[in-house]
Parts: sequence; C-alpha cells; structure tokens
Amino acid sequence: MELVKYLCPDSPYVWNKNGISECFNNLVLGFGANVATTLMVAGLGIANKQQKDRRRIHLSARILLYILAAFGACVTTFDMVVLVKTRTQSTPYHEWLFRCSRFSVWVIILLVSRCGSWLDVLSNGMLCFWWMAKLAFLIPQLQIVLSSPGVVKWTMEICGAVTDIFFGILINIIRVKARTHESSLIVEPLLPYQRAIEEDTFRDLGILRKVWHFMTFKSVNPVMQHGANRQLDFEDLLKLPVDMDPSFCHNTILRFWEAQLKSNFSHPSLFKTICSAYGWPYICIGLVKVLNDCIGFAGPLLLNKLIRFLQQGSKNVDGYVLAISLGLVSVLKSFLDTQYSFHLSQLRLKLRSSIMTLIYRKCLCVSLAERSKFSEGEIQTFMSVDADRIVNLCNSVHDMWSLPLQIGIALYLLYKQVNFAFLSGLAITILLIPVNKWIANLIANATKNMMEEKDERIRKTAELLTYIRTLKMCGWELLFAGWLMKTRSSEVRYLSTRKYLDAWCVFFWATTPTLFSLFTFGLYTLMGHKLDAATVFTCLALFNNLISPLNSFPWVINGLIDAAISTRRLRRYLSCYEGEDRVETTFDCDKHFNGKETAVAAHDASCTWSSNNEKEFDLVLEHVNLFVPKGSMVAVIGEVGSGKSSLLNMILREARLVNGSVHLSGTKAYVPQVPWMMSGTIRENILLGKDYDGKRYLEILRACALDLDVSLMLGGDSACVGEKGVNLSGGQKARLALARALYHEPDVYLLDDVLSAVDAHVAFSILQNAFLSHLMNQKTRILCTHNIQAIHVADIVVVMDKGHMKCVGNPADSYVASYVSLISLNDYDTFPKIGNKGKKWNSLTESIENTQEVECANTSIEVQDIIEVETRKEGRVELKVYQTYAAFSGWFIAIITCLSAILMQASRNGNDLWLSFWVDTTGSGQREYSTTFYLVILSVFCLINSSLTLVRAFLFAFGGLRAAIRVHDQLLRKLVDAPISFFDQNPSGRILNRLSSDLYTIDDSLPFILNILLANFVGLLGIAIVLSFVQVMFLLLLLPFWFVYRKLQFYYRSTSRELRRLDSVSRSPIYTSFTETLDGSSTIRALKSVDFFLFRFLQHVQLYQQTSYTEVVASLWLSLRLQLVAAIIVSFVAVMAIIGTHGYLPVSLGTPGLVGLALSYASPIVSLLGSFLTSFTETEKEMVSIERVLQYMDIPQEELSGRGHSLDPTWPSQGEIEFRNVILRYMPSLPPALSDVSFIISGGTSVGIVGRTGAGKSSILNVLFRLNPICGGCILLDGIDIVGIPVRDLRSKLAIVPQSSFLFEGSLRVNLDPFQTSSDEKIWEILEKCCLKDEIEAAGGLDIQVKESGTTFSVGQQQLLCLARSLLKPSKVLCLDECTANVDTQTASKLQKAIASECKSRTIVTIAHRISTVVTMDHILVFDQGLLVEQGNPQVLLLDESSRFSSFARASAM
Repeated sequence: MELVKYLCPDSPYVWNKNGISECFNNLVLGFGANVATTLMVAGLGIANKQQKDRRRIHLSARILLYILAAFGACVTTFDMVVLVKTRTQSTPYHEWLFRCSRFSVWVIILLVSRCGSWLDVLSNGMLCFWWMAKLAFLIPQLQIVLSSPGVVKWTMEICGAVTDIFFGILINIIRVKARTHESSLIVEPLLPYQRAIEEDTFRDLGILRKVWHFMTFKSVNPVMQHGANRQLDFEDLLKLPVDMDPSFCHNTILRFWEAQLKSNFSHPSLFKTICSAYGWPYICIGLVKVLNDCIGFAGPLLLNKLIRFLQQGSKNVDGYVLAISLGLVSVLKSFLDTQYSFHLSQLRLKLRSSIMTLIYRKCLCVSLAERSKFSEGEIQTFMSVDADRIVNLCNSVHDMWSLPLQIGIALYLLYKQVNFAFLSGLAITILLIPVNKWIANLIANATKNMMEEKDERIRKTAELLTYIRTLKMCGWELLFAGWLMKTRSSEVRYLSTRKYLDAWCVFFWATTPTLFSLFTFGLYTLMGHKLDAATVFTCLALFNNLISPLNSFPWVINGLIDAAISTRRLRRYLSCYEGEDRVETTFDCDKHFNGKETAVAAHDASCTWSSNNEKEFDLVLEHVNLFVPKGSMVAVIGEVGSGKSSLLNMILREARLVNGSVHLSGTKAYVPQVPWMMSGTIRENILLGKDYDGKRYLEILRACALDLDVSLMLGGDSACVGEKGVNLSGGQKARLALARALYHEPDVYLLDDVLSAVDAHVAFSILQNAFLSHLMNQKTRILCTHNIQAIHVADIVVVMDKGHMKCVGNPADSYVASYVSLISLNDYDTFPKIGNKGKKWNSLTESIENTQEVECANTSIEVQDIIEVETRKEGRVELKVYQTYAAFSGWFIAIITCLSAILMQASRNGNDLWLSFWVDTTGSGQREYSTTFYLVILSVFCLINSSLTLVRAFLFAFGGLRAAIRVHDQLLRKLVDAPISFFDQNPSGRILNRLSSDLYTIDDSLPFILNILLANFVGLLGIAIVLSFVQVMFLLLLLPFWFVYRKLQFYYRSTSRELRRLDSVSRSPIYTSFTETLDGSSTIRALKSVDFFLFRFLQHVQLYQQTSYTEVVASLWLSLRLQLVAAIIVSFVAVMAIIGTHGYLPVSLGTPGLVGLALSYASPIVSLLGSFLTSFTETEKEMVSIERVLQYMDIPQEELSGRGHSLDPTWPSQGEIEFRNVILRYMPSLPPALSDVSFIISGGTSVGIVGRTGAGKSSILNVLFRLNPICGGCILLDGIDIVGIPVRDLRSKLAIVPQSSFLFEGSLRVNLDPFQTSSDEKIWEILEKCCLKDEIEAAGGLDIQVKESGTTFSVGQQQLLCLARSLLKPSKVLCLDECTANVDTQTASKLQKAIASECKSRTIVTIAHRISTVVTMDHILVFDQGLLVEQGNPQVLLLDESSRFSSFARASAM
C-alpha cells in the first residue's frame, strides 16, 4: 500500500466522482496493458527469430504497417519530450510509468520489424486478439484527458489512440488476408475460359508513392485526363483487381452456395452464403466505419473549445492548435471516409457480380418445366431488382448499428451542452419518426402498386413494339395505344400519390433541424440559462450530425426488409432442382433393340410441364414407348397440338418426367420450332463457342443452302444478326439453326419442324444435302414435320395424337401408310400426273441447280443488315435539353419553384443570423430584449422556412409529374405514328429502353435529384454570402477556391458523363444476353454450350464491373479533393478568427457569435460541396434520359392523311386490286424489292403468290398495306389510288393473317374480336371451321386467359386463331401470309375448305410455300428477284413442265 500511495499521492486508487481514477487508469489499464503487450511481442519475436516470413501480403499493407509503427514511435517520443520539458513537482509517477511503457511498445515493434519473420509475429492470432481487446482501455484514458484543459496534451493523446486503432485493425486484416490467400490457392477455377490474372498496376512505383497513389486515388488520373480531352472508350477504363474479377467472384459464391445446398438441401440460406463469402472483409470495413463515425464528432467538440477560447479572449498558442486541429480532423475524416466508401463499394461490386452470375448460371442449368413456376418477367426481376436490393445489404447492415451509435453519441454530447433541454427538440424529432414511418408505409404501398402497373405497362409496350408490323396492318395500333394509356394513367395515379407523399417527407426532413433548434434553445432559455456562442453553435453542429441518422433509420429498416424479401425470393429460384440430366446419361438396360444399338429409348414415359414440387399437374404425354436405333431417321407426325414438340422436350428432359424412363445415348443437338438466334454475327451463331474449321463450316453452309445467302450479306458471315434474328427471314433463321446443330456433330439430332419455313425447292435440297448426306446419314435424326418428302424417306414414322403415341412403324406399314396418305392427299391428288419419277427427279435437280443462285441473289434485298448502330452523344448535355424539360413541366412552375427555394434558404440564413445576434447581445452586456421576443422572432423565421419548404417540395412534385405525363404521351404518339422502316432499323429492346428505364428516370429519379441540386445550390449560395458578410477575409480565399473547384468539377463532370454513357452501353449486353439465354436455354443445354455462355456472360459483367469500378474511383477522387479543399477553408476561417482576436488585422472579424456562425457554416462545406457537384453530375447523367427520349421525338412519321377522297362506307365493294408499274426499294442503297410489277386481281377471286425466299412475295403485302412507300407506279383498290386514302382507313378495310402469329395477353374473346363487334355464336362458328372448337371448349371457353406471346397454344394453334380472327373481320380483301406453314397438311386442307366456304365473295391473296395451299386458287403469280415472272391458272401451269410453278409442284410432291 505504501508503494501505491507513493505512486498515486493525490489520486484515488480506483474510483473518483467521475468514474475510473487517473491513477488506476495509468497504472493498470495503461502501464499494465503496455507491459503485457511488450512482453508478448518480444516473446513472439524471440520464438520466431530463426523462421522466414511465411505471410504474403500486398505491398501497400506492408508499407502502411511500417508507417504506423514509425508514427506511433514518433508520437510517444514527442510525448516523452513534452513531459521532460514541462517537468514539475506535481507530475505524478504513474504518469511517467504510463508514458514510458507506451513508448516501449512501439520501440519493441520497430525492433521486431528488423527480423525476417516480423509479419508472422505481428499477425499472430493471440497478439491480434489482445491488441483489439486493449483498445477498450482507451475509453477511460480519453475521457480523463479530454476533460483536462491542456490542448496539446489531448491532441497528442488522440493521435496516439488513432494510431493504436489503425494498427490493431491492420494487423487483423493482414492475418485474415493471409489465411484467405492460402485457402484460395487450392481452389481450382470453374471455367475453362479463365483469363490471365492482371499484374499490379503500380509495380514500377516507389514504396511511398504507392501509398500516396492508393490513398488519393491517383490511379484514375489518366482516365480523368482522357475524359477531359476526348470521348472515353472501354480501353481507357481502370483494370479490375484480381479479387473483383467476375469469374473469381462467381467461383467464390458458387463454392459456398453449393456447400449450403449439401448441408441444408431443403432450406439453404443465401444470406449465410453471402456471409461466408464476404463476411470477414465486411467486418473489417465496419471497424473503419466505427473510427470514422467517432471522428465525425471531433469537429463539434473542437468547435466548442475554439469558440470558448475566443470568448475568453486568451492570446496563448492553444487557439492556433485548436484552429489547425479542426482542419486536420477534417483531413483525417476525409481520408477515412473515402477509404471506407472505396472498400464498401468494392465489396458491393463483388457481391453484385456474384449474385448476377449465380442467377445467370441457374438460368442455364434449370429445365423449362422446373422454370415454369416463375414467369419470365419474374426471373428478369431477379436480375434487375432483387440483385440490387441484396447488394444494398452492404450499406444497410452497417447502418443498423452505426446509426444508433451516432445518435447515442450526439445525444450524450447535447446533454453535456444544454442538460435536459435537448429532450424537447429530440421529442419533436422522435414524434416525427412515426409520422415519417407512416408516410414511408404509404409510399411503399403506392410504390408496390405503381411497380405492378409499370410492369404491366412495359409488358404491353413490349407487345406493341414486338408486333407493331401486324398491329399496323390490322389497324390496331391506336387501340393498343389506348389500352397502354389506360395502364399509364393507373401508374401515374400511384406515382402522383408517391410524389406528394415524398414532398411531405422532404418537408419534415428539411424543417426538422429548424424545429429542433427552436424547441431546444427555447426550453434551455426558459429554464433560466443564458445562451452563449459556444453552446449554440456546438449544438447546431450536433443537430446536423443527429438529424441524418434519425431520418435515415426508417429507410434502413425498409432496405433490410426489402433485402430479406429479395433474399428469400432468390433463394427459392436458386434452390430449383437442376436434375441429373445435366450429366449425360448412359444406358443401364435396353442397349439393343431388334439387333441394333439403341440411341433413344422411352419406356412407359409420361411427362408434364409442371415443376418438381407441384403435386397437381396435367400430363402432356402419357405412356410413351419408343426405341430408336442408332443411325435411323424418325419422322414424328400428327395434328396441331398432338404432342410432337413435347416428345422432343421429354427426350431432352426439359419436360418433367412423371413416370417411366427416358434414355439418350451420346451427344445431342436441338433445333426448336421457333429458331433461336443470339445477338452476334452469322459465324458466332453457328459456331456457338466451338473452334472454327473452315472446310467443315463451308460444307455445312452449302448443305443448309446458306452459302449464297451469306456471301451476299454485307460483311458475309460477319454480318450481325439482330435481336431475335429480326433482320433474317423465317427460312434463313431455320437454316441457320440447322447449320448450328450440324456443326456441333452430335450423335442425336432433335429437329422440330425445321422444313416448314422454307419453300419446296430448298426443303428438297436440305433433305438431300444434309439429312440424307454423309453429314447426317450415320446419325440418329428425330424430326417433327408435316413435310411429305421427309416422311417418305424416314426409317420410322411416329404418329402422335392428343398426347399419346398412336402408332409407330415405317412408311410402308399399312396403318402408317394409311395415315400418311390422308395428310399427303392434297400434295399427290391435287397435282396432275407430270411424267415419270425419274424424269421428275432429273428436271427438279436441274431446276434447283439453275435457280439456287437466282434465289439467293435476292435474299439480301429484304434481309440486309439494316440495323442502325445506337448513337451515343458526346460532350456535355446541351442547354436545349434542360429548356425542353422545363417546358414539359411548365415555365411558370419552374420559375416559382426556383424563387421559393431562394426564399427558403434566405429564411434559413436569417434564422441563424438571429441566433448569432441573440448570443452576442446576451454575452456582451448590451441592452437585452426579453427572451419571449427572441423566441417569437425565431419562431417566425421557423414558420416562414417551413412554409417555403413545403411549397418548394409540392411544386417539384407537381412539375415532375406534369413533365413525366407529357413526355410519355408525346413519345408514345410519335412511336405509334412512325413508319415501319424505323422499327426495322431499331431493335425493339432499344426503343423499349426509352419507355422503361429512361422513362422511369424521368418519372422518379430526375425530379428528386433536381430538387437536391437546387437545395444544394441555394445552400452554397447562402453559405458564401454569410461567410463573406461575417468573415471579410473569406473573400481572399474565394477566388482561388473558385478556380480550384472549377478545375476539379470540369475534370470530374467530363469524365463522369462519359462513364455514365459507357455504363449504359455496358449494362445493355448483360440484360440482352440474359433475355436471349432465357429464350434459348433448351438449345444451349442440348448443345452443351453452358460453359461458353457463362464465360460470355462473365465477359459482359467484367466490362460492366470495370465501368462501375472506374465510376466509383472517379467519384471518390473528387470527394477526397473537395473535402481537402473544404478542410483548408475551415482552417482558414478558424485561424483568421484567432488572428482577429489578437488584433493583428486592421479589420474586425466579428463577435464570438458571428465567428461561431462562420465556423459552423464552414464545417458543412465539406459535405455540401461534394453533394452539390455530385447532384449536378447526377442531374446531367439523368438528363441523358431526356436527351435519349428527345432523339425519338424527331423520328419520321407516316403520312396518315389522304388526299381528300370521300370514301363510301361500303368501299371496297368489289375487292379489285390493280398494280401498275410498281417499284419498291427498302433502302436507296439496296436493289429494288419490286421492279415494275403490274397485274390485276379481279374482285372475289383467290390468288396465290409463290416464289423463293427474297423473291418479293411479302413486299406485295407491304405496299398494299402502305407499310413501305413505293418509289414508282400506283396501286388501285376498286379503282381508287390507295395513296390518296388515309392510311388507317385503308388498313381497316383489309384483313391479314400474318406470317408470325400474334396473340396478346388477355382473354381469348378479346384476342379474336378486339373491337367486340361479333357475337359469341359467330365466334364459335368460325372456331369450328378453323378446327379449334373442341380444344377451346376443353380449355375453358372464350374467357380463358391467353398467356404472353400466346404460349397457351402451340405454334400451329396460334396461326389457326389468327386465321379465325381475320375471318371474323368483315373485309372484302383477305391476305394470308404463310398462315398454314406450321399446321399439318390434313388441317391445312380443312382450312382451305373453310376459307373457300366463308369467303366466297372476298378477294383472297395467299402467299405460301406449300403448293397444296395455292393449287386450287383461281390465279397464280410467280415472283423472282422482285419481278413478276409468271402468272396464270394453276392447273394450266402445272401441265406446262417448263413453267416455274410446275417445278415448285414437282419439288413439293417429290
């Protein structure tokens, strides 16, 4: 006890009235802990002396470790020097022991750093844990020091504490990183397409420069320089760190997700997976946030001490230390803030990349049946919305503990300033929290409803754009636009609710600081206390620190709830059963059938399109037994909807197998009924990731009759295939898909009706040169078809009927032959006997050889690569764009909004100036007014400010809504009236982007960011005016500050604008690729191209990741520099205030109240400058959406009006069509699609138009419906030139069944009769004639809901419904464009009879490949190369063996 009394003569041993005594703190928590640390480091150093360093860490971390250790030694050395120089009798011994022991810790660390194994020592697990534990001892130490008056002493103590914290965080990070590196060495890459790892960007730089580059983000300087001088390209972007590479992120998340599936198959946790993958780095980032948040409160405390120093009028050096410390704290916080944001953004990008690639991989691996429980829109939402919500967890989880911490510290410091008076202001704020929460819930409900309506609007918009050609031909574009406008009205109703509720939120958020100060200071003065400058302006600074966390907390909770919902939704999708069929199955039994090796075997197999976890389901195929020998050709035939396509999908295991077994031996390839195309070149579509073999490639092109098509395209096989093959004909898409299957050399071909899209000549050529050639004749071929030629050369014919296998045999078997004879009746019996078989064969072969070149020469006319490249604006957004937006919202609204914002800021500044005047009058001994008077004036300012804030918020909401409504309506009107050539040149996805993401920006983001920009601008303006008024010397800093700021914003804005445009460009391929993969996943799986597509997607994500990473670094580059500039301003104002109190300047720098006001205004410049530039840049980025929409406001329009013809309501009464010397060019650079065409179609007759691909058949309909303007000649309908008739009137008088069937989402009744002019009896009568009545009745009648794109029905059934719809339209002219291509011949025969009976008095124009469709017509027109080369009666032409029509007939019948 004597020793303790000797060491602590004047201090209690453990406790005093304020808590832990100084003696206990220095001896036990300080000296004891430091001695333990010194012994531990020394012991570990001796134990590891002979070992070499096993740790491998980044050089920047190694350098930082050296710097921190050296800085710690310097701080403690300086502390010792100060203690020696100020040595007095009153300095207690426990103080000496504590200082010396702290010095010894850093000395021993520096000594150990000379050893080879120093990293092993410092990252030892026990030392890391101890160091973090002893940081808790800093709390009482700082509490004791900060309560003492010595400024230098507590400045040194803070520096020492910060060094301790950083050092502890760093050694723990080094330990974790080293362990992660060791574990990652044993992880093999997932893909065979891995890229080489990038080298260190700064490998040639010196050690100190590396640290400086890292801390100041100088790596982005070259990008900023390029962005300021020219347009940025992807090559200019920053290289990604290795751990941010999408393939690395994908491997990481997939490894942990698969571990979750193994350990908890029924309920795997996506959240646990994310924690396992990124949890520890996230915790380390959280430690930096703790430090950053705590340092944020150093500013108000230093401000308090500085103002008190000014009030006391002291002239010692402490004032300068405080002034400079205020700036240094701002500098330290800026570095901490930017580093925290940088590492958090890195983690966000890693997580985003991981989630996106995980969703995409699942899309590649899950069968169509398993995927059926999710709609396509829902799966796209996983990628676009849910992924972002999960990524937002990175912010929300840290905010959950950070915000309460900030609130707690702020409240404690407020209590220290104004006692319990702060509770009144807090009560107001807390009372507003449930109000804000209630409003937030209303906003959430409105948003939910708005998003549902938005989804519906976008779906309808996509439908309108996809089928715009058909809609224009039917004259329905205005009807669809009207339905779309109704949906938009509902969306706007919820949007307006949300916007006005947002306005209330903005009002409460903006007025809370004013109300807080009014109630707090009002109660404080009413309690009998006098206000002084230090109390007022410290409290104001603390209010600013408090308000943001209080207002943010409800949104953080909402963010967590959204993330939890999205995590559950995504977990359900990612847990989908992938099925064992992902691994190639082999036979366990039945390897031979009738002495032959079996390629495909199905035993008692039944399947459904329901997913695995659905208990109730409808079988689409039942009790199928099929054994296909290797090398045989199987033709699967049957009526529409009989289950042919389902059979192929069951073999592919895309349909869910309910019972029985299905086996497939070897590799496979699949060509669906609707050929799948991906965006890319012709060659890329064929190779699909396989190596290029020139000889085989050309051979396959010839076999699929594609060689001349490709050679005549612009760029050959490098010509681009547009979205969904929009710039290819149906026949070319089918042949391209077949060529892809051939190139992959599978053992089994599964082909779904690939011959229906090509004419008879080409079908015969493909059969001979592909199906029956050496390319395929040794392979197993299963072909669903209606083609008679293919059926007769098949080894096996399978007849399907209503989901059952009716019979199996070869074409010669009696039952099969009788069935085949029924469907081939037309093709054989309708043609006269034209010579013998040998003669037919020879003449046909000669015809094909002579005309193939002619056929393909015309392919390019209608199938050129006419897709325009999307234009990307350069430079800044023009002033005209801002003016246009202001005009959309209304100039009066725009001006009043700006005026209210200026007045609002003026009232806010007046409120603060009044507070300053109040504290100066009460502190200077001048004549005082009553407290009530001060409070009344303060209340008036508060009321005016609140009213103007509310006005501004509601004006912004009203103006934004007005602009959004006008933009959408005008854009939709322009698009609906655009010519069809515009839609041919611009993919629907590009146009839809304007009406979805760009319009969403205009609806929601743009008004919000404009509001923030205006508030920031007037806020900065107010601060500049007040600072210039209360601190005249600030004017000296204004000019250089403006120069630096202007330079920074020029560099940043130029670059960020370009980066945002690159971001839009790099994002599009991700969603395009994802949508394409959703459509073609069955083809990709069949061809075993999953790895290739995953690699391709990873490349897209990498480019997007690079753009986002560069954007993040560029924004932090700016943020750091702005914060450093603001720190200089704060230090300047503080130092000038100190100099002014010493009387060294000729001008007075104001009273303590004004100086406090100046300092409290200078402090927020840090955030306000950054916020202003960020909001300005964001506004410019969002304005790009207006810029993009305006591009489509100037598109050419159709000539809608006629030339004054007053039409008879019964016109056309005869239906006579006359073409006179008609010439058509789709583009001036292309050859004519129709060249001097003249013919007459008499009213009430039926005419067939035939010709090969590109001959000009569809062009006849295009000019008849005025989809494309003719270059010469004229077209008469009942003697009237159609150019003089209003185009919508013309189209309403004609009926069309398009080549691509069109059914929209809605009831079947509305699909058949959109204008509701026909009775149910009439509809049922037509359906019966179209062979659909039984199927429709079984499905539920006319009120059944048709799914998106008509997927409720098979392709053949969709065409029949389109025919039924045209028959219901009372038109004198009916045009049929390949309407029976996808139906069996028997059904086609019935339809011909139905058309003949229903349309006796109508003029019928039929385009067909199937000769049986047109052979019974009254007249035939044969086209070739845009010329009418032959016409006449089909029966007469058939008898003429030299006629072209006769050659078509022979090819069809062969």
